Amino acid sequence: MENWPNRVRWPYIMNDTATDYSSEVHEAGAVRQPLFLLKLLIQTGLARLLPGVQRRLGGGANFLRYYSNRLLTSPLWELECAADSLETQGTDVLDLAQGFPCFDMLPSAGTKLPADRRGWPPFAGLPELRSAVAEKLLRDNALAFNPAGEVHITAGALGAVQTVLDAFVNRGDRVVLFDPCSPLYPLLVGARQARVRWLSTWTDNGRTRFRIEHLAQALRGARLLVLNSPANPTGGVLTPEDLEQIAWWADRNDVLILSDEVFERYHPDGPRVSIGTLPRARQRTLTAGSVSQGYALASARVGWLAAYRHLLRPCLLTAALRSPFVPTVSQQIALSALRCDPAEFEPIRAEFASRRRYGYERLRGMELNVVWPAGGFFLWAPVWERGVSGRRFAEGLLHDHKVRVTPGDLFGPSGAGYIRISCAIDDGRLQEGLNRLAEYLQTAFGGAASQVQPVAA
Repeated sequence: MENWPNRVRWPYIMNDTATDYSSEVHEAGAVRQPLFLLKLLIQTGLARLLPGVQRRLGGGANFLRYYSNRLLTSPLWELECAADSLETQGTDVLDLAQGFPCFDMLPSAGTKLPADRRGWPPFAGLPELRSAVAEKLLRDNALAFNPAGEVHITAGALGAVQTVLDAFVNRGDRVVLFDPCSPLYPLLVGARQARVRWLSTWTDNGRTRFRIEHLAQALRGARLLVLNSPANPTGGVLTPEDLEQIAWWADRNDVLILSDEVFERYHPDGPRVSIGTLPRARQRTLTAGSVSQGYALASARVGWLAAYRHLLRPCLLTAALRSPFVPTVSQQIALSALRCDPAEFEPIRAEFASRRRYGYERLRGMELNVVWPAGGFFLWAPVWERGVSGRRFAEGLLHDHKVRVTPGDLFGPSGAGYIRISCAIDDGRLQEGLNRLAEYLQTAFGGAASQVQPVAA
């Protein structure tokens, strides 16, 4: 396993607090320390003062306070031994330990993988893909990461979020989420029996707004804060000034930050700052991305997680327990996408901005008071003014006019009276879908909506 000091023994790391065991005892395994004792040593700061712990963690003992109970009590020493046995040793080594066969049954030379790519890929991801991700983050986000030890390839953005939660969040911990936000976050937090703290937001001229006093209160005693800009579902963006406030309060309360930047390529013109570039946030932010939204490669299921090395290290280990490998073919597809000239995306970004504007104006013409989406490709439409919930509206629209939208209650407590409409489909289907939505408003609700006629894009 890359960049791990030799013989890091989990969960026996604290056994060096009393004495150094002989190699024979190490090989046989040591007595497992109770979790409460490990936590006590970490919380009191004694653990990071122990030379053995510092040596084994390569100077990262101060980050032990963030580790989840699952990580501290997992047999990661055995996992590291297994991972070491899977690492490629080079072409000059005759590998009589590999657990996969080598033969040719692929239909054509055009679909064949090189011989050295047919086995298990490197655990952290193909080196060339990690380098491409690091280059992209430096070029587009001004984030500097060492691809060898600070970038991990994950099974999409979902894999990145799961990895972070497994590494740092315990049962009963508080995780701060913006309301509304992607349904992915509360579902994954709830699956770990952690508690969501909702931070109320609203969108003002494309900007995601919140009250500073509410942010300060939500972060008190929290474990993790999740950010997404442009936001799903509102399309609101966080300004550099807002990110400065978030970084300051997260640092004051010692809260980790997960910055989900999957929609960054659909950010509007103007200043765009990744929170990980801010001094107060640099060593507490994990930046997630994927090729699904920005590169239209959702089927590849390739994402990434980049962070300061002592934050990424526990993520590598928890990822190994859940899904240790992203398929090589998928990684090569993602690599080809990342190597494309960024200028080639500009016409696509302009096209999506035009679709957002078109959808926004159409819905406003139907007297649905949609908030202006500065980025992304979603429209957040209130239907509570028609006296109906978002879920009932979505069910009626699908049943009567065969148009599917997403009910807003999935996105947080404030979303019950909203629907989310996607502009990611082609222009013709978007036009027809909005025409049918206008018809539904006319037939089901009448009133002002009845005056709306279907129009061409």
